[in-house]
Amino acid sequence: MSRLDKVLYEKRGPVAWITLNRPEVKNAIDIETSDRLYEIWTDFRDDPALRVAVITGAGDAFTSGADLRTHAPEWQTVGPMVGRERLEDGVSGITRGPLSRIAKPIVAAVNGWCVGHGVELVMACDLRIASDRAQFGTFEVRRGMHPADGGIVRLVNSCGVGFALELLLTGNPVTAQRAYTANMVNAVVSHDELVDEVEKVVDSILRCDQAAIESAKETVLEIIGQPLHDQLRVEAMWGYALCGGNPTVMKRSQEFFDRVDRGRAGSTPTPL
Repeated sequence: MSRLDKVLYEKRGPVAWITLNRPEVKNAIDIETSDRLYEIWTDFRDDPALRVAVITGAGDAFTSGADLRTHAPEWQTVGPMVGRERLEDGVSGITRGPLSRIAKPIVAAVNGWCVGHGVELVMACDLRIASDRAQFGTFEVRRGMHPADGGIVRLVNSCGVGFALELLLTGNPVTAQRAYTANMVNAVVSHDELVDEVEKVVDSILRCDQAAIESAKETVLEIIGQPLHDQLRVEAMWGYALCGGNPTVMKRSQEFFDRVDRGRAGSTPTPL
């Protein structure tokens, strides 16, 4: 398989569909796959025609994590400063460094097993929709390692210390439903309905103003870990800046007044 074929990248209008494509090894992410993902995320970030990305896996798995046949030998030979040298270069691109700050929304369609580095990858996405066949686990501890690309940090931030420790200390998998109750995924749907449900989520994003959703995501990323007073100041600063500087506010407000804006619910519904 060629390097480019290891990750499929398709642009469907404003949506980038990214498919991990090594089903023969449960979509394990080797060094070439990681490098290719970095290229794809960079293109997604820089292409003004793209607004949302969806990442999924080919076959019956999302990903079995980092391919230790290529990564483990490298980790053993790079020396003690590898962590510092790679602080701005996370595996799979969006887990750490500049690409972790992409303002455009990224949706994970978790179609099956998602373990090890796969957990780090999906937790770096903004929304996670899981098939009822999906299972999650941080199996690195079984191999003498633990997550180093956001697996610990994002699990604690999104799911809390107790759930994070359960995964990290036992190395046991959890079902999609258990992941949902722990706030690890946003929804669990029938496997056959996964693509349709993800497309509905994407349509919901696309109905919104692009500048508004990107500013909202950037604000969330900026306030994480800050004291409450500073969080409120950052939110107010960017929120009011958007209200005053976004030329679509009046047009979209008038559509709301006229009850014709996309995706309305209630007595005057409109389609997405």
